[in-house]
Amino acid sequence: MSAVRAFSSRTFAALRVRNFRLYFIGQLISVSGTWMQSVAQGWLVLQLTGSSVDLGIAIALQSLPMLVAGSYGGVIADRYDKRTILYGTQAGAGLLALVLGVLVSVHHVNVTTIYVLATLLGVVNLFDMPARQAFVQQMVGRDLITNAVSLNSVLMNAGRLVGPSLAAGFIALVGDAACFYANAASYVAVLVALVMMDGATFLPMRTVAREKGQLRRGLRYVYETPNLRNVILAITVIGTFAFNFTVTLPLFARTTFHQRTATDYGLLLAAMGLGAIIGGLYIAHRSRPTVRLITGLAVGFGVFMGAAALAPSIGWAEVLMVPTGAFSIAYMSSSNAMLQLNSSQEMRGRVMSLYAIAFQGTTPIGAPLVAAIIAVTNPRIGIGLGAVLTLATGLGLVVTLRRRSAEVSSLQPA
Repeated sequence: MSAVRAFSSRTFAALRVRNFRLYFIGQLISVSGTWMQSVAQGWLVLQLTGSSVDLGIAIALQSLPMLVAGSYGGVIADRYDKRTILYGTQAGAGLLALVLGVLVSVHHVNVTTIYVLATLLGVVNLFDMPARQAFVQQMVGRDLITNAVSLNSVLMNAGRLVGPSLAAGFIALVGDAACFYANAASYVAVLVALVMMDGATFLPMRTVAREKGQLRRGLRYVYETPNLRNVILAITVIGTFAFNFTVTLPLFARTTFHQRTATDYGLLLAAMGLGAIIGGLYIAHRSRPTVRLITGLAVGFGVFMGAAALAPSIGWAEVLMVPTGAFSIAYMSSSNAMLQLNSSQEMRGRVMSLYAIAFQGTTPIGAPLVAAIIAVTNPRIGIGLGAVLTLATGLGLVVTLRRRSAEVSSLQPA
């Protein structure tokens, strides 16, 4: 019993901080709504057009602003109060979800409308993601950052587990619009949590004055820091080709396994979310990430994603998405924590904006590319490509790690 208490105390340590606990609860509600909207929007595009390319474009447009101007979002996060930024971004995202729900309800939605709203949400996210990532350390401090980031990943994927299941039920019973309304309402929980936080207990964070060259200095800082540079390069490859599940999974369910309802798509996402919770809790229990751990997680992610691509049935695909989700989120959580722990306070917003570009901003490249590959081949090839490149990236990190270790050893006195 004492061992269980010790495990729980270490795994959920960041939740003892009141501000982070409020943030955690608000985000859990909001992320469930976000996944409801993601499922409903993907299914809506397929209903309107039946095109994998249109689905890829809709997802890509949501990430395009991050690719184009994501670094500027990091500069803003370094200049201004993070909580103030989050008030604006969360309210803006909720308003966009409400507009989409109304348009669906009155039957005035088309694929162009979805494209426009997706792009506007991307603009909101380019300011939201760097501020939100940096805000976590402001709530919990350096010692708990790995635990907090991992728990944050757990809640994101608890939402992935709950949201698609709710979306499938809502779509079947009351239609797509209800998912968009639910997402709009879920942002209220985040705003309430932000209001209830005690600003006096935040870790003091330096902001930087506005001056020329801040973006360029941030890029140079990452390039000249090997641990930051290598991690971001790896995330760029994996983010471009592997993290396209909102494109690949609905097509996997609909085309490969001939499922004509959103239920099995929702189950695939839910299975991945369950695995991601397991992976997030594992990383939350660890004290600090290492490059060796990150490389192993990337290899595991590639192996299980490849196995899922070869699944003989929808049931096997759902089973294999559990370890795929575990390794994928453990990998991303560890990478996120390593970037925060190895970056200076005044550069953290810019570093995390590059993380956001590598992870989400690459979607405008990866989503249409993978969708086009699927259009001329099949979903198994699209998923398998991401698996192979993830595995290759993990093995590349292993080689880099060994080379650096050899260089360090050669410099040691005999």
